[in-house]
Amino acid sequence: MAKKTRQILRRIQNVRHVRQITKAMYAIAATQVIQRKRALLAARPFGEESERTLAELWATAKSEGIEHPFFVRPEHGGAAVLVVNSDRGLCGRYVGDINRAALELVQEKEEVRLLLGGEKAYRFFRQRPWPIDEKYLHAYERPNLAVARRILDDVLALYGKEVGEVWAVYMEFRGELVQRVRVERLLPLELPELKAKDLIREPELPQLLEEAGRLHLLGRILLILLEAKASEQAIRRQTMKAATDNADELIEKLTLLYNKARQHGITAELADIMGGAEALREAR
Repeated sequence: MAKKTRQILRRIQNVRHVRQITKAMYAIAATQVIQRKRALLAARPFGEESERTLAELWATAKSEGIEHPFFVRPEHGGAAVLVVNSDRGLCGRYVGDINRAALELVQEKEEVRLLLGGEKAYRFFRQRPWPIDEKYLHAYERPNLAVARRILDDVLALYGKEVGEVWAVYMEFRGELVQRVRVERLLPLELPELKAKDLIREPELPQLLEEAGRLHLLGRILLILLEAKASEQAIRRQTMKAATDNADELIEKLTLLYNKARQHGITAELADIMGGAEALREAR
């Protein structure tokens, strides 16, 4: 019985140690969510405005018979898929949901080239049959324009030459309690239909489309990275909160079991003592 109580006590101590870790990770994730959400909300207006401006330019270009590969699908039939996943675990459904959605997408395509963000995406796809053109490991823990520009350069190196479309798979941040996997086509660009306007433009429209298109894509990729990191930290916070609550519940159950075991042991010892005293009285 003493051995059993020691085992239960050891288990309680182990669970308490795990609880300390999950509680600390919850606090860190909660702080990270606030920071990532603030950066995301600051970046969203640029994306909305750049999309509107580019849509106006494209409407005017179409009315003048001008085309650009950013808006018209090239002849190449292949697809590039950018998977934006995590470098670390302990974030619940985040890793698995993104990898499953990416796998479903690439299985639908005939020819696929992969651009993999995060250790978790790379480990998932590295032994599968699709070629990996680029990987971004530990590159966007804090998303910035430098890493977004690197990804954009890699995307444009493939688009129109090796592939005819580019897709992104990532987790969209809808709120601190709501995140969802999003599969989005980056190229050719999908823009709202607007009426052509008589624009005063400088330089010429083809060059404007090229430069505005690149700027819009750069902002879009940065926004995707920000969405992904905000979602990751939000889901990690939820996961660590659930783990801490489960540890509290387990400690409570184990403590009750420990007290019962101790009580049973004390009762058994008292019974032995009473039995020994009774035997001594009878011996007299």
